[in-house]
Amino acid sequence: MIWQVFWRSFCAVFLLLGSCYTAPLLAQTEASEQDPWEGFNRKMFAFNDGLDSYLLRPLAVGYRAVLPDPVEVGVDNVFLNLREITNVFNDVLQWKWDKAANDTARFLINSTVGVAGIFDVAGHFGLLRGEGEDFGQTLAVWGVGQGPYMMLPFLGPSTLRRTAAIPLDLDTLPIVQIGDTAVRNSVLGLRFVSLRAQLLSFEDSISGDKYLFIREAYLQNRQFLINDGVVEDDFGGDDEYGDY
Repeated sequence: MIWQVFWRSFCAVFLLLGSCYTAPLLAQTEASEQDPWEGFNRKMFAFNDGLDSYLLRPLAVGYRAVLPDPVEVGVDNVFLNLREITNVFNDVLQWKWDKAANDTARFLINSTVGVAGIFDVAGHFGLLRGEGEDFGQTLAVWGVGQGPYMMLPFLGPSTLRRTAAIPLDLDTLPIVQIGDTAVRNSVLGLRFVSLRAQLLSFEDSISGDKYLFIREAYLQNRQFLINDGVVEDDFGGDDEYGDY
């Protein structure tokens, strides 16, 4: 598919940039170790922010205003149910057998009794929805380094490792496999708008440099997901936030 060729080419370019990156370039850009491409990333962030202000956010506000809350929840549940396939795939690759069993059962129950995932019936049976797994997390578990922070066009914050994992994650999403291009794009568009609508309530928490705020929040959240909620405190011990 065209998107596969695009992403693999895109990732190859950045992998090449990463392998050729040198100390003089680091000094020239005065970038941090995690964000050596900050100059480029800020330009891409400005592009994404402008697109969000003029298109995506207004659509999200309208989406939230038009749809009743129960319908919004049902739409989100359907997409999250389909996401369980990606979760199971990566659960197995990470040898998380309990999670794989939980997510498989959730998908089967919600796809049938839950009417294609509209209702989270499995949750009422004690099969709780996890934070989600993706191939970027799997690569981290396998020991692949995070690589530089990146701001992707349209898709937002990422890292080199996460970006390289996107094609395989897309391969496991049923909505990407829809044959009819118009239908597929419409469903993907709906998902983008529903995700943006979920972020509306968090906008007031952003303070200071918006770029830095989002970067730090993203990197901390990725680390949280990779460690399954277990973080190391300042005293070297482990602390688990199961209700995060």
